[in-house]
Amino acid sequence: MSEHLDGAILQRDKKTYAIVPRTPVGVVTPEVLEQIAEVVKKYEIPVVKITSGQRMALVGIKEEDVDPVWKDLGLDVGRATELCVHYAQACPGTAVCRFGVQDSLGLGMELEELFAGMELPAKVKFGVSGCPICCGESYVRDVGVLGKKKGWTVIFGGNSGGRPRIGDVIAKDLSKEEVIDLVRRCLEYYAANGKKKERTARFMDRIGVDAFKEAVL
Repeated sequence: MSEHLDGAILQRDKKTYAIVPRTPVGVVTPEVLEQIAEVVKKYEIPVVKITSGQRMALVGIKEEDVDPVWKDLGLDVGRATELCVHYAQACPGTAVCRFGVQDSLGLGMELEELFAGMELPAKVKFGVSGCPICCGESYVRDVGVLGKKKGWTVIFGGNSGGRPRIGDVIAKDLSKEEVIDLVRRCLEYYAANGKKKERTARFMDRIGVDAFKEAVL
């Protein structure tokens, strides 16, 4: 049996797989929901789990069904184990939230579109928040973006795992275009200098925020 099919994760029973369709910043259309529901029923997939990354994991797929499931879904793969940018999560921001001061959904979608799949030393997750309440968990994501009235704050090196780390503030009061440019420079520097499987939190612990800011600003 194959240990790994493209876009599929072998489960603990060593027989079935999970897949994670890409749903940028957790926004889905009725058509996507209907397509997922149809596929789940057709292939008798036993578990559909909403993940912490605002995606839906389809769990318990037979090996021979993995490729047909992807074909019927017609959705891109949401990377979940590879050494790359996995996803951007985002709060509602100014789209609907009364507390929002910046368009976190719009920026989150743009960041994911630009950087999803970018090869890096380890997996990278984005958190985009439309106000200082920080519902997008920006301080505990590898790349965090936080909206304030004067503009965006960029944060780097956060982690919420077994060794939690609050990310370092790299720059404040940025425009959307400045955020995208700075995030690109941060990821490129990390790609060039990080060790394989070294998450951004440990990378920042190793090199220090001052050296990082000197390199990217």
